[in-house]
Amino acid sequence: MISSTLIKSIQDIMRQDQGVDGDAQRLSQLVWMIFLKILDDTERELELMADGYQPAVPARYQWRYWAGNEEGITGDDLNDFVNNDLFPALRKLPGGANPRTLIVREAFEDSYNYMKSGTLLRQVINKINSIDFTVRADRHQFNDLYEKLLKDLQSAGNAGEYYTPRALTQFIVEMVNPQLGETVLDPACGTGGFLANSIDHLRKQVKTSNDEALLQSSLRGIEKKQLPHLLCLTNMIMHGIDAPTAIRRANTLTRPLRDYGPADRVDVIVTNPPFGGIEEPGVEQNFPQKVRTRETADLFLVLIMRLLKNDGRAGIVLPDGTLFGEGVKARIKEQLLEECNLHTIVKIPNSAFAPYTSIATNLLFFEKGESTKQVWYYQHRLPEKLKAYSKTRPIQSEEFDPIKRWWSNRTESEYSWKISIDEIRDLNFNLDIKNPYIIEDEVCTPQEALAMYRSKQKAVAETLGSIRATLEAMLVENDS
Repeated sequence: MISSTLIKSIQDIMRQDQGVDGDAQRLSQLVWMIFLKILDDTERELELMADGYQPAVPARYQWRYWAGNEEGITGDDLNDFVNNDLFPALRKLPGGANPRTLIVREAFEDSYNYMKSGTLLRQVINKINSIDFTVRADRHQFNDLYEKLLKDLQSAGNAGEYYTPRALTQFIVEMVNPQLGETVLDPACGTGGFLANSIDHLRKQVKTSNDEALLQSSLRGIEKKQLPHLLCLTNMIMHGIDAPTAIRRANTLTRPLRDYGPADRVDVIVTNPPFGGIEEPGVEQNFPQKVRTRETADLFLVLIMRLLKNDGRAGIVLPDGTLFGEGVKARIKEQLLEECNLHTIVKIPNSAFAPYTSIATNLLFFEKGESTKQVWYYQHRLPEKLKAYSKTRPIQSEEFDPIKRWWSNRTESEYSWKISIDEIRDLNFNLDIKNPYIIEDEVCTPQEALAMYRSKQKAVAETLGSIRATLEAMLVENDS
């Protein structure tokens, strides 16, 4: 049985080990072990269901062989096996009939065993062995526990971009409404939150084995960092994707935009691209001169427009800086409004991603192939008596119910308004249109004011990073 107590006890064991330094390494250590346990448990199921099933890894390296026996190898022998036999073998697995083999090889290219004590490593293994991922109850509980691991990942340092609150991913997927037979892509998939919600959404449409096969082949994801990529693979397997070979580890932005052709285009894109960051020098050269920038979120917006098929749909998270920015940002937005129908922007409270970032965010929904005539806005409000979201009180799925009711029957109200394309042009493509029906006039305590001040300081720092990226892009443009 899985519980938060179990995970805490595992982390407490790791804290005794001299080789594991900090939350990030503890999480990385736990993830590769859970990945192998999940892989082995699901392989056992497949072996029972399919005659002649070829396992993804040789028997010697299966979890059941070297870790499954609680009285098995331990101490120096265990550490020697893991470091000098298991990891080298998994990194060099040859291709074969089982597509999972490739997944394992990619997963362990940059994974490491940080633990120095084989005795403590055996204790952790025995704790993990108490989880049976073939049991529905354990699997269901693990989905909740998985989100706790992702939140721990955020707490481990600068990894906040890996986790988008589930309420946001669910809402975006539901509104974009992918259909069975359509290809769904997240080009910055992190740990796979959008893809997992897409699986849940599509599986409701599955009626036959052919439908399930269609679902299995309809998802694509790309993530450039090792740990979230491994978490995403684990997430996909836990959501019933037998061989998530379409979840690749790469930086989507390093491929020249012109090289993306018809075979790369998809029906649906749902994503929260990293924002507030700056790409390494030279990446902007992969994009046309008029939209060159080193700011990650802006480059992803250009890429998304390229990757959508005509009539394709997108739901993405973007910061305020993209909405009001000028220069290259204005040109990108002009292209978006010409090539796509940007029909809806949902403005999200600053604290939705708290405490990891307080930068204001927006949900943009658009369809490719028809230019924008007008943009509808909806301002998502904090629940009554709540001053801000927090780690203990995050944004909730049911809070989006009023927006869902409004979605198909749009009228202007104190929370919703619209603006025409002509007005947007007059504003030089500024999309940061404030709610005309609400005048903010809130009274707060000194403690709340101090917290808001600190939050604003952090937001200003992130915005300055965005402005710096824009200025660098302008210098690049002027030099060319």
